Amino acid sequence: MSPRARRVLQAILYEGIAIAVVAPSISILFEQPAGSALALSAVMSGIALAWNYGFNVVFERWESRQTTKGRSLRRRVAHGIGFEGGLALILVPVVAYWLDISFLEAFVADLGILVFFLVYTVCFTWAFDKLFGLPQSALATTRDNQG
Repeated sequence: MSPRARRVLQAILYEGIAIAVVAPSISILFEQPAGSALALSAVMSGIALAWNYGFNVVFERWESRQTTKGRSLRRRVAHGIGFEGGLALILVPVVAYWLDISFLEAFVADLGILVFFLVYTVCFTWAFDKLFGLPQSALATTRDNQG
C-alpha cells in the first residue's frame, strides 16, 4: 500500500471509530442534544482528520531518518503524545465556543478526552500496524541490514 493510501485509510478508520465513541459521550457528559453532539464530533473529527494526516506525514519523515527502525512502545507513546498534544491546542477553542464554556473549562474537558484518545491512539496504531503492516518509514532497508 502506498504511504498516502495508508495514511488516508488509517485516518478514516481512526476517526470513524472516534465519532462512534465521542458523540454519545458528549451528549451524555455535557447534556447536549444528540444532533449537536454528533455535529460537534463531526467538526472535531474533520479537524482531527486533517491533523492526523499532516502529523503522520511529518512523523514518518522524522521516523525514516532514525537509525533504529521499527515501532517500539516508546516511539508509539511519543507518536500518541505528539498527535494528541497538537490536537488539543487546536480543539480547545472549538469546544469552548461550541459548548459556550471558558477555555479553562474546555481544557479540563479536553483532558478527559485526551486520556481516552492517548490510550486509543497508541492501541489503534498498534492494531492498524498489525493488520496492515508497518509503513516503509519504520522498516529496515536492505542497506540498513548490511554491515
